[in-house]
Amino acid sequence: MSLDGFRQSGPIMLVFYRGGWCPYCNAQIHDLTKAFPEYQKRGVRPVVISVDRAEESAKTKATYTIPFPVLSDPDLVAHRAYRVLHKADQAEFERLKSFGIDLERSSGREHHVVAVPTIFVIDQKGVVRWAHADADYTTRPSTAQVLTAIDGLGLKKP
Repeated sequence: MSLDGFRQSGPIMLVFYRGGWCPYCNAQIHDLTKAFPEYQKRGVRPVVISVDRAEESAKTKATYTIPFPVLSDPDLVAHRAYRVLHKADQAEFERLKSFGIDLERSSGREHHVVAVPTIFVIDQKGVVRWAHADADYTTRPSTAQVLTAIDGLGLKKP
């Protein structure tokens, strides 16, 4: 299903994450999973996406029995469209590899690109109503901050 297809049933919260290998991303996805009922009450559907291959995304989805879509974008189509690209230079690529993180194996590509961790709240018309991005991958808004932002948008429940 396309992102437009997900929006047909109401606003979405599109979350770009670095990959299933990232502990900060896994903590964020775990928090999204725990708070899923709160997002449902607000009529907002989380959708998470990374450059991971579909098989890697499936592993991530199975980790917490995630109740929302976990998408794979190794060809960077959505990542380019939303301008959330971070290209690991050779030193970063080698450093990650020394920790057992193989970007090429995870994505199935040689581009060495991961997402800048980003959240977009997008209404049914496709308008980005709220966003958070930070080049520091350790900086993520809390669930309370995201819910407060969503509450302030006045989105209509489907």
